[in-house]
Amino acid sequence: MSKKHEEFPLISIDPIEYFPQLTEIPQPPSTLSMRGSLERIKDTVLLAVVGSRKFSLYGKEVCEKLIAGLEGYDITIVSGLALGIDGIAHRAALDAGLATIAFPGSGLAWEALYPPTHQQLALDILRSGGALLSEFDTTVSGAYWAFPQRNRLIAGISLMTLIIEAEEKSGTLITARLATEYNKTVGAVPGSITSKTSHGANELLRLGAVPITSTRDILRELGFEEKQTVKKVSEIILNEQEERIIEYLTSPQLKETIITELALDPIEASITFSTLEIKGCIRETLGLLERTQ
Repeated sequence: MSKKHEEFPLISIDPIEYFPQLTEIPQPPSTLSMRGSLERIKDTVLLAVVGSRKFSLYGKEVCEKLIAGLEGYDITIVSGLALGIDGIAHRAALDAGLATIAFPGSGLAWEALYPPTHQQLALDILRSGGALLSEFDTTVSGAYWAFPQRNRLIAGISLMTLIIEAEEKSGTLITARLATEYNKTVGAVPGSITSKTSHGANELLRLGAVPITSTRDILRELGFEEKQTVKKVSEIILNEQEERIIEYLTSPQLKETIITELALDPIEASITFSTLEIKGCIRETLGLLERTQ
């Protein structure tokens, strides 16, 4: 038996004992397999973060920044261990010192765990005090039919489901639909109208999802008061285009003026504006962008 098998043995738990909110969904599982521990998630609010496997650099940066901003709050990140945004969300939670639990679309035998490229991530989750959970037989490999089934558990246990990038037809949208059916809050990060990975998230916003453009938005929806611990702009890592915009904003300006004066690509500029807002460097007031400091 390998070290990881010995370190995190497979056990069965009563899901309702740990997640009483599952009584509110159709056909809750009668038992769950688990590796790891649920001690860290006690007295925390569960936030599901899911998104496209075919993520963009924008989606990756947004996911990392939003979750990094949750550091120090009693929040657990729930996701599906999948490639793309799911894996990025788990890793960002670990980096921020948050509890995180995963529902893989497979059984929990190490040889069956899906995707196999995330075995190290799974171990890191377990070693941080988190858990892997599944209602599937131990040796069930990742399969198309399994993902929507596990998605109902992710949505079912979480107070809010946050969508970061989703194509028009994707499992991510299934999770969002289920969360809506369970009367849970669904949030979505706005994306470029030219990006395929943003079409689904933008459609959710059109249908009434909560727009999430900053960590502050997440905290408000989860019922937290924001802690007044703001980093100085000088302490935040900015790329060249972000620095140019910050240096230009000596006074409030229209977005169109900034784009024209700095000769920026409109689409790239729109993404950069959003990123700077997430980083807490700028804010929009009455149609004008201004520095926060």
